[in-house]
Amino acid sequence: MNNTSEPIDHSSRLKNALLAVRKMRSKLEAIERSKTEPLAIIGMGCRFPGGADNPDKFWSLLHDGVDAITEVPKDRWDIEQYYDPDPDAPGKMYVRNAGFIDQVDQFDAKFFGITPREAISMDPQHRLLLEVSWAAIEQACQSPEQLRNSQTGVFVGITTNDYLQLQTRLGDQTIIDAYTATGNCLNAVAGRLSYTLGLQGPSMAVDTACSSSLVTVHLACQSLRNRDCDLALAGGVNLILSPDGTIATSRARMLARDGRCKTFDAAADGFARGEGCGMVVLKRLSDAIADRDNILALIRGTAVNQDGPSSGLTVPNGPAQQAVIRKALANGGVKPEQVSYVEAHGTGTSLGDPIEVESLAAVLCQQRSKDQPLIIGSAKTNLGHLESAAGVAGLIKLVLALQHQQIPPHLHLKNPNPHIPWDKLPIQVPTELTPWDSTLTLNESRIAGLSGFGVSGTNAHIVVEEATIPEPVQVDVERSQQLLNLSAKTEQALQQLANRFETYLATHPEVPLTDVCFTANTTRAGFDHRLAVVANSKDQLCQHLAAFQAGLTSPGVFTAKVKNSQPKIAFLFTGQGSQYVGMAHQLYQQAPTFRQALDRCAQILQPYLEKPLL
Repeated sequence: MNNTSEPIDHSSRLKNALLAVRKMRSKLEAIERSKTEPLAIIGMGCRFPGGADNPDKFWSLLHDGVDAITEVPKDRWDIEQYYDPDPDAPGKMYVRNAGFIDQVDQFDAKFFGITPREAISMDPQHRLLLEVSWAAIEQACQSPEQLRNSQTGVFVGITTNDYLQLQTRLGDQTIIDAYTATGNCLNAVAGRLSYTLGLQGPSMAVDTACSSSLVTVHLACQSLRNRDCDLALAGGVNLILSPDGTIATSRARMLARDGRCKTFDAAADGFARGEGCGMVVLKRLSDAIADRDNILALIRGTAVNQDGPSSGLTVPNGPAQQAVIRKALANGGVKPEQVSYVEAHGTGTSLGDPIEVESLAAVLCQQRSKDQPLIIGSAKTNLGHLESAAGVAGLIKLVLALQHQQIPPHLHLKNPNPHIPWDKLPIQVPTELTPWDSTLTLNESRIAGLSGFGVSGTNAHIVVEEATIPEPVQVDVERSQQLLNLSAKTEQALQQLANRFETYLATHPEVPLTDVCFTANTTRAGFDHRLAVVANSKDQLCQHLAAFQAGLTSPGVFTAKVKNSQPKIAFLFTGQGSQYVGMAHQLYQQAPTFRQALDRCAQILQPYLEKPLL
């Protein structure tokens, strides 16, 4: 037997072990980073009271301090029949006002491939969600065709089903048809959106009452970080179609008598009901940067918890509120003193407001002086409490405020609530438009918090940071002519679309025409009714769009009705002596794709030509 043993290369084994450890550590670090990776908000859509049918209009409402509360419209119910100032009057309500949106009975069913019969049985909340989600996707510059069969998640907050109440109140069971169940079940609202757009990521409806739409954002962020989806639609919807909910909240003495949220004021006597819909489009920050998306803001951290035992089912729990805020900060790696503004839940109740303010102070004001106070406000003073859509309304407000670097005025604050120790707290409520500048921040970036507390105890908090404005891409040679392509499913819709583009161009002079045309040409869905406009400036493009709307002929304006297809386009040079020196030179200078193709041809032909092609 040979007793000699083979020499062991310990050095090689140690090197291999060290490499394995480094790889494992790298993987663990990547997993940890993914758990806290910021999420990019790349699109938003909304329909809120006061005619705030898109984010621009919503910002105008907030900026101008508009009170969007109105009397109950006659097409909802006869307020004279139900109004009684006595809160104990059975079957009555002691409020006449709330926050309403217009034309909830209008819906373009054909656009979404829904038959008129099915649309009649559909809860208007389903219809509204489809429209607002489509608008959010368009603003995010995500092509609907490319989203089909993608891992896109849908998370929708929804609580009420007034439409079903209206149908069953008639007592005629013969009106129940094949579409009644899918048209009125709350769970179908998310599934319908996923089905209609062909989305295959997680899809769910969430009901945690007032915090529903913030909980959906939390779930969407978790799903993105866990890579359950690559894109997410999150938000909420709420419509007030039946008087029953207002009667019930009146009997519970939850509502403000004047129908307005007087948040943080001594006169706070309850919340105002409101309705609307808001949706945001979310993507992992790394993916948004790689895809060169327009990043509106970043979600740094989110958290959800429950009140648990308290003095009552609907009574806020201060320690639970503090805990959820701390958890959201930790989730985003944000220090309390970095938060300069909080969009409060702020329903305007004499009990809830003091608890919320003291909770914010306990978490966010320990290292803060009155020279750099925490600013707090609430969109509920403008819109009312949108219930299952309240949180996303606050989120969209926050994003707009970060973009404009201004904090909108908080309404209805005349005499601060005496139960809040204002003189001891470094907290301020802005009653005028306030610049969000360096005097309010302890760091270079603006960071804000957003709270939503459900009436049944589910709390949510989100930490939002402003997006870094990217450096504009420098173009070597600007095109002398720009092409804008628009399309719609009907001629009337095409007219309306042209009007929206004309208005946008006129009110956003800072946006490069090249970017507008590129985005419209490459990210919008293509429909049968087409409009193509060639122009050399914004002014000329606006003139052409106005001429189209007026039915006038104009050079550079082309219309057609075509079948929705993807044609193949090629350039053909005839070879019959019609060429001339400098032919296509301008196209070569101004069209990168054409230039790259011609450069490639020149390289291929170089060995065979006495003189180079270029």
